[in-house]
Amino acid sequence: MRLLPTKSMKPGMVLARSIYNDSGRVLLSEGISVTSRMITRLQQLNVTYVYIEDARTSGMEVPTIISDKTRKEAVKTITDTFKSIEHEKELSKWFVMDKSSKSIKSLIQNLLTDMKSNEEVSALLTDVYVHDNYVFTHSLNVTLYSLSIGLKLGLSQKDLETLGLGGILHDIGKMLIPNDILFKPGKLTSDEFAEMKRHATYGYDILRNMQTIPLMVAHCAFQHHERLNGSGYPRGIKSDDIHLFGKILAVADVFDAVTSHRIYRSAMLPHEGLEILYAGAGSLYEPEIIEAFRKSVAIYPYGLMVTLNDGRKGLVVGQNKDLTERPVIRVVEEEGEELETPYDINLKDHLSLAIVDCDSLEKIAAVS
Repeated sequence: MRLLPTKSMKPGMVLARSIYNDSGRVLLSEGISVTSRMITRLQQLNVTYVYIEDARTSGMEVPTIISDKTRKEAVKTITDTFKSIEHEKELSKWFVMDKSSKSIKSLIQNLLTDMKSNEEVSALLTDVYVHDNYVFTHSLNVTLYSLSIGLKLGLSQKDLETLGLGGILHDIGKMLIPNDILFKPGKLTSDEFAEMKRHATYGYDILRNMQTIPLMVAHCAFQHHERLNGSGYPRGIKSDDIHLFGKILAVADVFDAVTSHRIYRSAMLPHEGLEILYAGAGSLYEPEIIEAFRKSVAIYPYGLMVTLNDGRKGLVVGQNKDLTERPVIRVVEEEGEELETPYDINLKDHLSLAIVDCDSLEKIAAVS
């Protein structure tokens, strides 16, 4: 299978992976031959990338770090909890959180079980899902990325469970932000942005008095937008005053934000998101955490067409743990000619080779 921007799709291409909604219902099934109308609809639904059948990657499996069942249960738990908070009156919000805490803790256990049993690097490509509400799926993705970092850093089981809770609930305060601000397609005014930034404080206030949730979870909501140099919010605290979990969530939150489709821009690919993190290493984000994350996430996703520094082109068909910038490439083109018999190169074993280009929306925009 090949990973392809929907803007590059052509009628007759065959989907290699189904497209789902947040509830796990199939919108377009694997194996279907797409029409012009379907392609247009996928673009309208903000699906940025899809997997299509490609005989050159026959036999390639794209692993996931959690099962479809766990993901479906996770999105339902998050959606039910957040919607309850949104619709309850002020005094009832604490009751809702206490009532939901047991199911959220169980969810974290299930996520950790799936992740620990999966030796692959995190290969999250959320665009195979059509999101009804970005906040809900963002909360799950941030949790998965945060736990991946925590596992790489060797955190204890207890700390991982607390970090997971912090990831799930870090944006709970957004349920108190008016929808016309939260889902505004254009740029926020200064007053609207000031209100949006209050979600960190709102989340802290909701969570800090919960008897069934560690106080550190409230601080995760409070600190995930703080930055090492003090340029973050809501308090503008600096490096030593930001808890490790706050620093982890900052990296996970930004990465998922830029690699997910938003109303006002398309998704970046993982390596592009990582470049943004590296640009802020030491000033905004903890370098050690970025490095742990780099080793945990598939920077070049399975099925992505890439160009090597010697001009050869190929598809990503495998990953190397801790060397995710050097995947296994199936070479399909040399000197501008497509090969009848593709062959694999493991970039881990060929250090003179490097990826210099790949299929991306940015590249498509440049030539269109």
